[in-house]
Amino acid sequence: MNISYNWLKKYINVDVPAEELSAILTSIGLEVGKFESVQSVKGGLQGLVIGEVLTCKAHENSDHLHVTEVSVGTEEPLQIVCGAPNVAVGQKVVVATIGAKLFPSEGGEFVIKRSKIRGVESFGMLCAEDEIGIGTDHNGIIVLPEEAKVGTLAADYYNVENDVVFEVDITPNRSDAISHFGVARDVAAYFASRDSEIKLHKPDISAFKVDNNDLKVEVIVENGVACPRYSGLTISGVEVKDSPTWLKNNLLAIGIRPINNIVDATNYVLHALGQPLHAFDADKLIGNKVIVKNLEAGTKFVTLDGEERTLRAEDLMICNAEEGMCIAGVFGGQKSGITEETKNVFLESAYFNPVSIRKTARAHGLNTDDSFRYERGCNPSCTVDVLKYAALLIQEIAGGKISCDVVDVYPKEILPARVELTYQKINSLIGMELGKEVVKSILRGLEMTFVSENEDGLVVDVPTYRVDVQRDVDVIEDLLRIYGYNQVPMGTSVKSSISYSSKKDSWKLQNLISEQLTANGFREIMNNSLTKLSYYTNSDVYLETNCVKIMNPLGVDLSVMRQTLLFGGLESIAYNKNRKNSNLKFYEFGNCYYFDAEESNSNALNRYNEDFHLALFLTGNKAEQSWVAKEEKTTFFELKAHLMNVFARLGVKKTGYVMESYSNSIFAEALKFINKKGVQLAVLGKLESKTLQAFDIDGEVFFADVNWTNLLNELTLQEITYQDIPKFPEVKRDLALLIDKSVTFQDIEKIAYETERKLLKDVNLFDVYEGKNLPVGKKSYAVSFILQDAERTLKDNQIDAIVQKLIKNLTEKLGAVLR
Repeated sequence: MNISYNWLKKYINVDVPAEELSAILTSIGLEVGKFESVQSVKGGLQGLVIGEVLTCKAHENSDHLHVTEVSVGTEEPLQIVCGAPNVAVGQKVVVATIGAKLFPSEGGEFVIKRSKIRGVESFGMLCAEDEIGIGTDHNGIIVLPEEAKVGTLAADYYNVENDVVFEVDITPNRSDAISHFGVARDVAAYFASRDSEIKLHKPDISAFKVDNNDLKVEVIVENGVACPRYSGLTISGVEVKDSPTWLKNNLLAIGIRPINNIVDATNYVLHALGQPLHAFDADKLIGNKVIVKNLEAGTKFVTLDGEERTLRAEDLMICNAEEGMCIAGVFGGQKSGITEETKNVFLESAYFNPVSIRKTARAHGLNTDDSFRYERGCNPSCTVDVLKYAALLIQEIAGGKISCDVVDVYPKEILPARVELTYQKINSLIGMELGKEVVKSILRGLEMTFVSENEDGLVVDVPTYRVDVQRDVDVIEDLLRIYGYNQVPMGTSVKSSISYSSKKDSWKLQNLISEQLTANGFREIMNNSLTKLSYYTNSDVYLETNCVKIMNPLGVDLSVMRQTLLFGGLESIAYNKNRKNSNLKFYEFGNCYYFDAEESNSNALNRYNEDFHLALFLTGNKAEQSWVAKEEKTTFFELKAHLMNVFARLGVKKTGYVMESYSNSIFAEALKFINKKGVQLAVLGKLESKTLQAFDIDGEVFFADVNWTNLLNELTLQEITYQDIPKFPEVKRDLALLIDKSVTFQDIEKIAYETERKLLKDVNLFDVYEGKNLPVGKKSYAVSFILQDAERTLKDNQIDAIVQKLIKNLTEKLGAVLR
């Protein structure tokens, strides 16, 4: 937001250097991105003077140019070649002398130089409005009134003002500071805490009076939830014309283009006081009624920009007796706006529900100055006072009479928040003793009302303009903000305690696994926790009823919290594949959110759950074709190996979980990793083609979802132990087993470890055969068993006994036959 220093001085008698004010604003939470010197007319009209045309004759070598002599207050007149059709002797004109830099209205800049035009020397230029940036007219040169004094600087004639504009970054909670008066209030509170004589000056509305009741308008509010307060009045007999120079200069300084005096007055009040206003042509109020209501869904409405928009049933509208006139708090309509023919005005000042305004603005893709303020929360207590101030301003610059009493529909007053403060808590949270008088001076500066006071503290009413201040800690934050964070002294000692916790450091372990995955060719991705509701609408795995929905979403694509990392990862894969990057290995850490609609616990928070997950994605080729290797597609087993390496790196033993076959509408085939208590640690599989088609992804994608929260709970049971490297050799024995196709390697591995718990160190499947020469329904597994004793060399009879025992158990439990 742009803040004009000259404008700010209307509300506070401050005159410190711009650099110092910038530092003050930043210190009180209104961070200044930059500030710069500006002029009400760009360039300040430097090098331009008022002149008088003494002679004017046709150019000998042109049918449209004139050669003039122009007096600019110097001893000798200037010879200037001019192409304007309206140049004539005796005119008072604006002259750009040699060296002057001009900034035309359409942009750019150029410097006036001594030149020769068709053989005749020219020592300057007679200027049109658009050439010096004071207007858009280019039909001819500017002709000034006869009383204009020759030699007067154009900057003085046009009252060019020098100003400093601060670009202030306002946080979303500080709706009270989105105005010059709001910023001035904070600055005044800052100086008040330092016993300064700088005071805040409020706009004076004591001159307001109703002239007659000749133009009454009935106001009806049908939707009091979306519009808790609506105020208005009428002004008759106005003259719509250009705004006075001072008003134009104020608006131009902060980047607002002047339109006409009525519209400019509402824009001025908006940026001055932070309260949006809307001016209607009162003669277009059919039935002399203003009705605040919702229209039927699908109703067409043409806004000021000429676009036809389709309204939603939730969109609040300002209507007359027959039709809509304005999208409340967002954008005006084409039919009811102020034009040059307008004679009577209905002026609106309202308080709209921030959520309603935000939803409407986002739904229609609109972001106006009004909606920007309404959706952050305006001050419901100031609508009438601002309305009176705006009416006085319009009377001053457009004439007219106030032609009805102020209409104020405010059925239920919004009361200020009452907060109890104790000096002990203030000093405790701030870390130093502020002093009672300092506390009270800051609170007065922020317009907080004292309800009661004692030695231990005080009770204050927080003004309604501070929608974000509801608790004592909020008020204390404001105290510290104005007092200054840098004012709190730094302690000379550090007090800490050393404690031991067996709880695993999730952040440290994430970094450990990130390094491992990155070293294996994975790239980390980070997707938004907010996602589309449509991903869950037709899913039987991630249900729509379990979505955590956003009450006031930025848009339909960001309307729910994600239940899984899957869809964000598929968006990333689709994005890369569309850019010819098809061989991908991704991983992502992130929270997933779940709402239990069936939970009946009285505590509403118990219905919400948040778990941390790790997702792995593989797609494309494992290896590209080259002169030393053939192209190799990535597989399910490659991702399984990466996942098991993650488990191994964290110290999760194979005996700590089991794998079960699994499939659903998301996975064509998958495995579940479950601990001994039945808690799911991870799921790994190949995604269904239907899932991929929704993202326009061709080819196979393999996905693993690790419940990091559950996995960390497993790690609390693990102990790290160290042992010497075995001195005695390991022994390897291979068995070729004929088994049923339904038997898995995991079944064989489980029986093997149950058979020999002490000496069996590893079991590996190194060959699978299914085909000719095997009975129907059978397959052949070649399995190796690694045996080792850490204390002695294994003997043949000991090894043979273990192998025979393995064969026996595999035969009895799985029906395996030794080939």
